[in-house]
Amino acid sequence: MRVSIVWEQLEQYQPTVLKMIAKIVQKGRVAHAYLFEGQRGTGKKDVSILFAKSLFCINRNGYKPCNDCINCRRIDSGNHPDVHIIEPDGQSIKKAQIEALQAEFSKTGVESNKKLYIIEHADRMTVNAANSLLKFLEEPNSETVAILLTEQYHRMLNTIVSRCQVLSFKPLPPNAIADYLKEQHIPSHFALLAAYVTNNREHALELSRDDWFAQARKIVLQLYEALHKNYLQALFIVQEQWIQHFVEKQQIDLGLDLLLYLYKDLIYIQLGETEKVVYKDQISYLNQLALTLSQKRIAENMTAILQAKARLNTNMNPQLLMEQLVLKLQEGD
Repeated sequence: MRVSIVWEQLEQYQPTVLKMIAKIVQKGRVAHAYLFEGQRGTGKKDVSILFAKSLFCINRNGYKPCNDCINCRRIDSGNHPDVHIIEPDGQSIKKAQIEALQAEFSKTGVESNKKLYIIEHADRMTVNAANSLLKFLEEPNSETVAILLTEQYHRMLNTIVSRCQVLSFKPLPPNAIADYLKEQHIPSHFALLAAYVTNNREHALELSRDDWFAQARKIVLQLYEALHKNYLQALFIVQEQWIQHFVEKQQIDLGLDLLLYLYKDLIYIQLGETEKVVYKDQISYLNQLALTLSQKRIAENMTAILQAKARLNTNMNPQLLMEQLVLKLQEGD
């Protein structure tokens, strides 16, 4: 059973897309195929379900579904006989899945002539599945609506894309993701940080619930404090904690991002833009530090971190990379 998502919630994340769908529903000009494209976590599946409810709702208010009638409830629970969702079977969507869908849609609608199908990860269709879908799209039934969801727009067949109305989903702003995380009972100091290191709701939620992330934040804060006090202590943290915790390149890259946001926070404090600070629970300490560092020095430190991130793609030893970074960050302090 899906949690019912209301129009207003999604409107905060994807105002342009929701405005277009509102116009489509209000004017009754529903195309036979749509392609929702955008990064993971931008609300494509939620919007496709909402669109389906708008089309099938018995008590629709203008363009908004009521979320409470039998059709809305059955779509939410995945039990509406005329709304079908296709997901990859293993790594791909197979030809047999598309053929089964076609067979289902060749029958008369159970409760009306209207039918709708959603294909998740449409870019993962095999060649045969894509060709079967293409035939389906070339001979559309006027009462059938297709919604294809993809994160890999460029991997779709041009012939399929050309038969769809494309709606592009924008990356979510960090504050919108942080608000979503707080609704999931994530503490605010984790929510905002997770929202900044990924612009993807699902990934941010996974990250903020992971003990690894909580420990990563703790190590970064310890290193940051040591950098402004004691070079040997900072080196010790790198050798005894950082190297043990940030093992994969992706993890090291994330750790450097966490460090970078601390220096960005100093700049925001110096500019009087404290509403943009990410480490809000550290603001009193950051306020003190902001008085002791020049903007030039902070900018140099940020550049050093960005250079370290760039060197991650070389075969440089991660411990050596971090030791050199610590030395650079210490030079002007």
